[in-house]
Amino acid sequence: MDAEAIRDIFRSFGPVHIRRMFGGKGIYQGELMFALEAGGELYLKVDEESVGTFQELGSRPFTVEMKNGQATLTSYWLMPESALDDPDEAREFATMALGTARRVKARKGTKATPSRKAPKKTRKTAPEPVT
Repeated sequence: MDAEAIRDIFRSFGPVHIRRMFGGKGIYQGELMFALEAGGELYLKVDEESVGTFQELGSRPFTVEMKNGQATLTSYWLMPESALDDPDEAREFATMALGTARRVKARKGTKATPSRKAPKKTRKTAPEPVT
């Protein structure tokens, strides 16, 4: 799916910008990534508040295959096919996904960051001369 097709799907949602990533595309509004395109499919950001909607619709998560062959689930779920042709439905799902991205960002901003200590300095000694 090319960038123009993605913009067309989200035209009633508002302007989006697209960045290439890992063979796919990240879809942003402002600085928040709310969707991704991979393999010609669109996936939307979900969290514990929104994933149920996608499960009820029979959607599936985007998975990434790791080097060890295991699949890892992500927080992006397949956009319902009906929304691809319905700008109002696409806007509703995009709004939900952007809300998720905002909640995730807010949670990350409230986590305490561990203090980072400077590494201990080690005393370097000159190697002994070879005789």
